[in-house]
Amino acid sequence: MAQATGDGTVGKALDVLDRVASFGRAVRFSDLLEASPYPKATLYRHLQTLTHQGMLSFDPDRQVYSLGIRLVRLAHAAWQQSSLAPVARPHLEALSQKVGETVHLAQLDHGQVLYVDKRNATRPIEMYSEAGKVGPAYCTGVGKAMLAFLEEPALQEALSQQSFHRFTPHTLIDADALRADLQAINARGYAFDREEHEPGIICVAMPILTGKGRVLGALSVTSSTARTSLGGLEALVPLIRPVAARIADEAENWRFPYEGRKTKQTMTAGT
Repeated sequence: MAQATGDGTVGKALDVLDRVASFGRAVRFSDLLEASPYPKATLYRHLQTLTHQGMLSFDPDRQVYSLGIRLVRLAHAAWQQSSLAPVARPHLEALSQKVGETVHLAQLDHGQVLYVDKRNATRPIEMYSEAGKVGPAYCTGVGKAMLAFLEEPALQEALSQQSFHRFTPHTLIDADALRADLQAINARGYAFDREEHEPGIICVAMPILTGKGRVLGALSVTSSTARTSLGGLEALVPLIRPVAARIADEAENWRFPYEGRKTKQTMTAGT
């Protein structure tokens, strides 16, 4: 969840919106106030503004707040314009069918993992990840795959946003241990989740990078220790790597089509 920022009224209002969303259900004012860093009057004012703007909805019968319908429209627009999902979906589907395992697509959001798509295996495994959910970066394959390729200032900021909570006996619980793992990931080009977030859940993850090495996201093939091993997942790297490259290439062309067209026109004019 976002923390209170120094971004004035807008930052505080967005923080309140995040806090409502974090409950995962309709929530009463008293529950929000108990968990809020803001005075009662300030919290109420932000809730009223967000409700008037359609970002929140208020049920007068139950006296609860929930996320507003305007967010659905904004989320759909963000999914189409900013998410890798529209470009990546056919590639994820094909990869999942080929390997017979669950495939995830994720992007970084304030140092955390935002799952933007998920293609289930023929025999799905119950796990935390779902499209739209936010998870920790330091103990997930996709999270570590992205962290490992951040430039140092961005990496330092992302590390400061990790909770380092121990989910399993395999979870890395400090920045030094994570940095050592990230160096190894950067060297070999892909990451593992060694039951670090959920017992029995393992994965191999590949970063999705621009031609200049900027992190766009990551994809992973995920399974369970009952079905396969890390070695078995690592054997899939030759199948995963070109998929990540195709997604990156198509994403750059999709996001910056005019820039690419201008470059071609300039080259033609200069010959």
